[in-house]
Order: sequence, then C-alpha cells, then structure tokens
Amino acid sequence: MTADTARGVPLPAAGPGEPVAELDKLRVWFPAPGGTAVRAVDGVSLHIRRGETLGLVGESGSGKSTAGLALLRLVDATCGSVRVGGRDVTWWSRRQLRGLRRRVAMVFQDPQASLDPRLTIGASIAEPLVVHRLVDSADARRRRVAELLEMVGLRADLAGRHPHELSGGQRQRVGIARALAGEPDLIVLDEPIASLDLSVQAQIMNLLRGLQRDLGLTYLFIAHDLAAVEHMSDRVAVMYLGRIVETGTPAQLYGEPAHPYTAALLSAIPVADPKVERHRRRIILSGDIPSPVDPPSGCRFRTRCPQARPDCAETDPALVEVAAGHEAACLYAGEAVRAMRVDPEH
Repeated sequence: MTADTARGVPLPAAGPGEPVAELDKLRVWFPAPGGTAVRAVDGVSLHIRRGETLGLVGESGSGKSTAGLALLRLVDATCGSVRVGGRDVTWWSRRQLRGLRRRVAMVFQDPQASLDPRLTIGASIAEPLVVHRLVDSADARRRRVAELLEMVGLRADLAGRHPHELSGGQRQRVGIARALAGEPDLIVLDEPIASLDLSVQAQIMNLLRGLQRDLGLTYLFIAHDLAAVEHMSDRVAVMYLGRIVETGTPAQLYGEPAHPYTAALLSAIPVADPKVERHRRRIILSGDIPSPVDPPSGCRFRTRCPQARPDCAETDPALVEVAAGHEAACLYAGEAVRAMRVDPEH
C-alpha cells in the first residue's frame, strides 16, 4: 500500500490570499417522490481565502449546511465542482478522500450528537491522530490529546470522561479540539453556537477567533444568527433557497444591503438601544420560504419580496457587482431596498 492510498491523496497548501477551497456552480439535488428533486444547493459558487472567515447565512432550509457538507464531500455533488488546495475533489473515491478529511474538518451544531457516547473524550480526540497516522506511539497520542484539550480551554484530566459528563459548552470545545487534531487548513463551523447559552456562545466565538489568530486557520462559519456572523466574519455570503443572493464584507452588507432578502434579515436583528429600536422600520416578509422541490420561476425571492415586479418572474438574476467586492443577485439591487425602507406599507 502506498502513502497516497493509506493517507489519501495529499493536497498542496494554498498560499496567503489564495483560495483554500472553492465551490463552482455546485448543485446538490436529492431525489424526491414522483421523480422530482429537492434542490438543496442549486448553482452555488464560493471561494474561501487562506486565513479568512467566510460567513454563510440564511434561514433554515436555505441550503447552507448542505453546501458545507458538500465541501467535505459528506454529500455528493449532482454537478459543478469542489476544489480544495487547487485540486478538484468532486469525484474522489473514499480512499482518496482521506487526504481531504485531514485538510478540511468540521464542527457540528450539536456536540452531543457528534461525539460517540461510548468513547471517552480522549479517544474521540485521538481518532483523527490514529486515522491520519500523526503520532507513532500511545504516549505521543496521550500527550497530543492533552495539548489539544488545553488549546480549547479544557483540563487534560477530562480525557478520561464521557460526553454525558460534560456541559454543552465543554462538549463543543471537545468538538473543536477533535477538528484541530488533523491540523486542518479549513474548518467548516456548522451552527457551532446555536445550541449553547448566550454566555457560552460568546466564549466559543472568542475561542475560535483566538485559535484562528494563533494557528492561521480558515473558517466557513455557517449560521442563521446575523449578529454572530458579523462578529466572526471577514466576508459574508447570504443564501436563499439554494442560491447565493448577496456577498460582501460585513460593513457592506450590514451597512448598505443591496438585496431585499438581506435587508429583511437585518431588520429582524434587535438593537440594544430602546430609542433606536422604537423607530426602526421592520421589513416583514409574507409567507414561508418556497419548497426547494419546485422553486419559483425567475427570482426565487420574488414570492416574498415586497418590491417584486412583473419581470422578476421572468428573469433569474445573476450576481452582479454593486460596489467593489459587493455583489447582489437582484434586478433592482439597492433600489428595491431603498424603496422598502420608505414605503409605509412595509
């Protein structure tokens, strides 16, 4: 057996500012009854540069978690491509994927469900060390597990405990330590704070930022909490019904959103100042997110958009640049948002 087949195909490291990972026109469709398909991800293109955090935000059912799973090849692409370290991994075999699974790790939303209840904390963290042959003895494995626990703010003596003996915040720290064990370039964080108390959420976000600074990590931060995304991200992509509808820096999206969906999401974020909160205009969307089995024609957001016009049903808008580094998929980008802010009916 060669090194490649034992450890997977090695992936070259991306240089500073280069994409660590890219999705290009990615589709992930799941079979549905009657010969139809659930279009969970439907033509998504994204890139994540070394050392940055890309926030991916949207309502439940928007396809953001599926996009993250596709990046790790935990779900298969229907078409399009997934590139990591400049190599196309879209159709790699399970054996080839060992190299990818070392370079790209994942932290899941529910730490209780993602940890094997039969294994000790130490055994769970050590598993990537064994799979990727990163240590050559039991003593080295124990030392590395202790180091990883300390890196995430846990005592080394917790290695002998089981997941049910830890708090939710401690279990999520274990999940982060396990993700770090393979020394990845990119970590996909799938709603990593959603199941935690508010005080613990802040601790976990600060931990993640500190680890990124110290280890040079790259993150894909998936969340529906826009305040957390703003705090964590260098760039943000907004997803709706399987598509990216807006991308930009937090200052661009939060300060001057160009897509009506982004503006509606932002209007729902509460403001701590009661005087400001009283005078804010909320943008209330009608109806629920449509079914990904049968998305609307033209712009997918048009059935809920307060500013939808007849041609929105005819033309499927592509992402267009509205400012340097700021793109939106709306025929009336910016204009529609300004109209929503002054229209007394909305």
